[in-house]
Amino acid sequence: MSTENTKSISPKLVMALGILAVSTASLFIRFAQQNAPSLVVAAYRLGLASLLLTPYILLQHRSELRQLTHRQWLPMLLAGLFLAFHFGAWITSLELTSVASSVVLVTTTPLWVAIVAVVFLKEKLTRPLITGLIVAMVGGVIVGISESCAFQNGRFLCTSGIELFQSESMLGNFLAMFGAWMAAAYLVVGRKVREHVDTMVYVYGVYSIAAIFLVIACLFTRQSLWGFSPNFYLWAFLLAIVPQIIGHTTYNWALGYLPTTFVSISLLGEPIGTILLAFLFLQETPTLIESVGGVLILAGIYLASRTPVQKSQPVSSSHSV
Repeated sequence: MSTENTKSISPKLVMALGILAVSTASLFIRFAQQNAPSLVVAAYRLGLASLLLTPYILLQHRSELRQLTHRQWLPMLLAGLFLAFHFGAWITSLELTSVASSVVLVTTTPLWVAIVAVVFLKEKLTRPLITGLIVAMVGGVIVGISESCAFQNGRFLCTSGIELFQSESMLGNFLAMFGAWMAAAYLVVGRKVREHVDTMVYVYGVYSIAAIFLVIACLFTRQSLWGFSPNFYLWAFLLAIVPQIIGHTTYNWALGYLPTTFVSISLLGEPIGTILLAFLFLQETPTLIESVGGVLILAGIYLASRTPVQKSQPVSSSHSV
């Protein structure tokens, strides 16, 4: 995709499509986990995405790939490590806690990105961004407690703190939060690298590096990488195509045109998309608390999107989604 054509596409519209694509991840992961361990699911997600991108990269971007310097490969190696930690922790969390809690906690990424971006990227937090972040985070907390809180006989009741900390879901919640920290580091590193590296070359390199790290983790923990049912390979393939290649590549493309904080705040749309898809395909009706939290998350994204955006001028000659 040429730079001229890229300029005619609204980055915010592309982000909306990316949110829809990434929202399918939790459903595909849950189906895949019925046949394989979480680390294996993560390894297949990144590994298949890398393999599917290989022919295109070799045909269209071989020269750009060869021109990468050590100074570019090193941060990409770091970004790949962060991405491997992100997926390994988050996908494992889906085994231990609810989809809603896991997705909401992992999408606290904007809070950590906002802090890191101000310190290391010298990005300014405008009032609309701050307001949108606060509103969206409040909505995220509400969605997160919806699994353990409910209205009964006109009273708002929640699980006691002791029961919460003793439950298996606590570990899952921590892993989801750890995944958010790793995603924040991945986005910040990506913002710097994307100033000088073509989108597809960058995502191909980072996805491949992350896949290698995850395969090593599987081998280290003695988890088999093959011998699963056909259903697993179907869900793994869909996981690699839709949320990974389409969804995450869209985010990396957007990093070349939008502030890191805005891109990360937009990720808060994922819980809403996940809840809607669960309603359509799993007949899971969102509760009143989930609905209230979802409305606040969307309101936060809307408020954040109203801030004036200064687009970065990409250095590379072409950008593709």
